[in-house]
Amino acid sequence: MSSGEVRVAVASAALLGESPFWHPRERALFYCDIPDRKLQRFDPASGALVHWDFDTELASCAPCVDGRLLLAMRDGLWRFDPQGGARTLLAEPPYDPAKERFNDGKCDPQGRFWVGTIYEPRDAAKATLHCWVGGKLVKRADNATVGNGLAWSPNGRTLYWSDTKAHTIYAFDFEPASGELSGRRVFARFPIKQDGQSLDSYGGRPDGAAVDAEGCYWVAMFEGQRLLRLSPSGELLREVRLPVRCATMPCFGGADLKTIYITTSREKRPAAELIAQPMAGCVLSLEVDVPGLPVNFAT
Repeated sequence: MSSGEVRVAVASAALLGESPFWHPRERALFYCDIPDRKLQRFDPASGALVHWDFDTELASCAPCVDGRLLLAMRDGLWRFDPQGGARTLLAEPPYDPAKERFNDGKCDPQGRFWVGTIYEPRDAAKATLHCWVGGKLVKRADNATVGNGLAWSPNGRTLYWSDTKAHTIYAFDFEPASGELSGRRVFARFPIKQDGQSLDSYGGRPDGAAVDAEGCYWVAMFEGQRLLRLSPSGELLREVRLPVRCATMPCFGGADLKTIYITTSREKRPAAELIAQPMAGCVLSLEVDVPGLPVNFAT
């Protein structure tokens, strides 16, 4: 696999960029800026960057077959028309919005939208994973604090979900027809940062992720300044060093799905770090040899 060079794809810095996906019909990258309450759309061919503003945090998004988008926001799950700007509520939040919000979300190969939550006090494993099916949100997993890392294996029979705070990525057996989960197990676990430990010696914690055509799991290591490629058995195959401390999530894009786009964060980072890392908050990109899996559309 070629090493590739990490470069800046979108120079406009987000506060906390998240949930990128490549829209094959539009040949554009969509992603969220959670605290700035924005949905961003970047066209690599023209360099145009446009956005939509909202009145609450937008955590994740997914394309719909009909051209609209699903938006997981603090105040619920919405269907959004980027052409006219209309937003329709599909489901109220299954949590107390004062303490919790939606986080990482995407569609499975069958077109069902899955979304985890983040328990913001971060003092208990109260985050959950829900599936939008049959016109309602159904809880499928729990016992996490910061739900992240959603992805599916190429054959659609393994679902990945992580708890960022616990530094742990889980794998589940996934039943495609019903969306039922079973066999929860640890896929990968990383050392937790110790009190007083320097960030330079800390490897980071698993944030957003994407799977490639060989079934390898690419994960952004928040505060670890790196992107990892793990084999289907959880073995570390590759480490990509990044020019920013806080990568949040990769996705595969471009016509051949061989460009990894990586959202990053600058929110609440020390001033000295931001001076040393001016790319913080920008979207990075990396060319790879093995293509990723295409985005799944909501039906």
